[in-house]
Amino acid sequence: MAWRQATWDGTHWRDEAACRDVDPRLFFAVGSGPEALEQLALAKAVCGECPVAQECLIFAVTTNQEYGVWGGLDEEERREVRRQWRRASRRSSEGVAVQGP
Repeated sequence: MAWRQATWDGTHWRDEAACRDVDPRLFFAVGSGPEALEQLALAKAVCGECPVAQECLIFAVTTNQEYGVWGGLDEEERREVRRQWRRASRRSSEGVAVQGP
């Protein structure tokens, strides 16, 4: 995945988002019980059908969105992506060749 800075309106990716007409609360489950896990699965299903999920994920990672489902990933999954991205960025700045996913 090519990591680049994403913006809210720079490419108007949100206009094409599958979630644009979905209640935003779906993407911000509260708790960790069965209802929250079901809500999380429903949110990720919307993302799974989204033509701009990658742009959404890039936006979320590069702007440090801490909560909710973005680009099909929840908070913990994005934290791991962010850690990997930072490690790759450090290696790249140190002159080590880095291959993207």
